Amino acid sequence: MTAIAAHTSLMTGRQLKALARQPAYLVISLIQPVIWLFLFGSLFRKVVELPGFGAPSYLDYLVPGVVIMSALSTSMWSGMTVLEEIDRGIMDRFLVLPLHRSAIINASVVMQSLTTTVQSLIIVVLGWAAGAHYPGGVPGMLVLIAASVLIAVVFSALSNTVGMLARQRETIIGINTFLLLPLTFLSTAFMATALMPHWMRIVAAGNPVNWALEAGRAAMSASPDWARVLIQGGGLALLAIAVTALSVLTFRAYQKSV
Repeated sequence: MTAIAAHTSLMTGRQLKALARQPAYLVISLIQPVIWLFLFGSLFRKVVELPGFGAPSYLDYLVPGVVIMSALSTSMWSGMTVLEEIDRGIMDRFLVLPLHRSAIINASVVMQSLTTTVQSLIIVVLGWAAGAHYPGGVPGMLVLIAASVLIAVVFSALSNTVGMLARQRETIIGINTFLLLPLTFLSTAFMATALMPHWMRIVAAGNPVNWALEAGRAAMSASPDWARVLIQGGGLALLAIAVTALSVLTFRAYQKSV
């Protein structure tokens, strides 16, 4: 194991221990996705009767949307943890330890990925218990969860970057509030592409949230479209690498400023 991997594992373990002291956090973070799943699933269940929707039931269509939206909404607050550690002087203490600098900031991204994996699994199981069907089987569900993790990596790394640059909670709150709903509703989270206005389809084509949704749904269908999974998933993976690298560069700039 390389030094950076070992140090990232060490720092991630520290965050897992902190989470173990507050297990209610994971339960509370699941309340909103459960509301989306069952409230929207009941409210819009007849939408599938519209010509062109192309899904056997709205719950089947909705589960991937809730999984990805949950990953998005949770990961966007990652920068608040980084900002808190900066304000409390914890981050400065890390800088004097014999740790690889990238591991300090990457640990929060890994932690967010682990949390997202657990949340996504729970949502998939709840959807199945409510009557959702997953024709793609276990491979399709694994692709959906992997897509949710990639979205979490993208936006947790982005949130960390904003936190280190802005150094203000209000900035993170404002950006999250501004981005969450547009990113969600300018995608196919709740509505099929065929029923969206033309301009929304164009925007959705460049929306990474929609890339995750299309990759997940393509893998979960009765006849998985693996070419689409590779294209959309590959694009999402490249974006995750780029944003994570940006967060590391930003952290190095922060290190030089203290």
